[in-house]
Amino acid sequence: MKVELVSGVYWVGAVDWAVRRFHGFELSTHHGTTYNAYLIQDRLNVLVDTVWTPFQEVLLGHIREIMDPADLDLIVLNHAEVDHSGTIARLVELCPKARIVVSRRGAESIPGHYHKMWKLEAVETGKRIPIGNNELLFIEAPMLHWPDSMFTYLTGHAILMPNDAFGQHYATAFRFNDQVDETTLIEEALKYYVNILTPFSDRVTRKIEEWRGLNLPLRMIAPSHGVIWRANPGQIVDRYLEWAAQKTSRQAVVIFDTMWNATARMADAVAEGLAEAGIPHKVFHAALSDRNDLLVEIFKAGLVVLGSCTFNSGILPSLAPVVEELHGLRMKHKLGAAFGSYGWSGESVKMLEGRLQEAGLTIAQPGLRVKWQPSDEDLQSCRQFGRALAQKLIEST
Repeated sequence: MKVELVSGVYWVGAVDWAVRRFHGFELSTHHGTTYNAYLIQDRLNVLVDTVWTPFQEVLLGHIREIMDPADLDLIVLNHAEVDHSGTIARLVELCPKARIVVSRRGAESIPGHYHKMWKLEAVETGKRIPIGNNELLFIEAPMLHWPDSMFTYLTGHAILMPNDAFGQHYATAFRFNDQVDETTLIEEALKYYVNILTPFSDRVTRKIEEWRGLNLPLRMIAPSHGVIWRANPGQIVDRYLEWAAQKTSRQAVVIFDTMWNATARMADAVAEGLAEAGIPHKVFHAALSDRNDLLVEIFKAGLVVLGSCTFNSGILPSLAPVVEELHGLRMKHKLGAAFGSYGWSGESVKMLEGRLQEAGLTIAQPGLRVKWQPSDEDLQSCRQFGRALAQKLIEST
């Protein structure tokens, strides 16, 4: 059903309760997601963003509750990714008079996706389009998180529609942040930031500073995934600034995989050493854990400790995507360390250290290797390893 944000402004999107993997199965969505689109009725009728193609009839049904889609005057596509633009081909058929507004880079990406010669109206930062009593103000936001991304701001009602920025993969019964569980909302907003926007943290900071420099009132932030920030919308902006700063945290995460429990026993002992030194920490078996959730825990930690036995002269496969994601996400201000067991050649610890360094982490101290199953003396060395790492973390914070 349609939902009214303010008089004449409606949510007309779709809720996807079932989806559990996103972005080509690369991102876990334990709580589903939404595809948000917004209908504005003024002198002109405006649709901001669309929905993923399988949900296009849901979008059209919501619009028809309010007006005939053929009467749309403007369709704004803040971003070309198909979860937001997927209904545009259908809308072009139904709305022959509607102008399609995109960012300057969107003028490249939309034809690249759909291979149609639609007439597109490209706008740049500061461009305003009068729609009656209000105006649409556009702010380009390249690499947040695609080159074509932009924000649309509705004057008069002071609603910012920033597409993927400030969103969450969170399907709910209601559309506003004051109607849902706050703890889950913030967890999902952080997970979204970590897995999608972390590499662009410097750009996030600059864009927020640019936005605040405009001194525009802000009544709501209406992203294209998840719930709408109606109660204290500035809170998510403040959190983005905090997350973008990536300040060092005095907590640790231990992530390991094991074959015959030797490395698991080492992980437990390393964690005991961290605890003895008073460092909060979490321990995860990589093969049994969701990779995207692990990345959130890594993001929150100041110390990342990876463990693997040597397997085929390398590391166990479950850790490979974790270190690959670390390299791509370019997290800042973190210490790293590695440990593991081996039977013959024992390359895994050096390989983990190398990947941590490639990802930009500082190796806190040389890694720890144990041959075969750890003895009581080996486990004591693991505890000391944990205590020493804890001291390095304390010194760095």
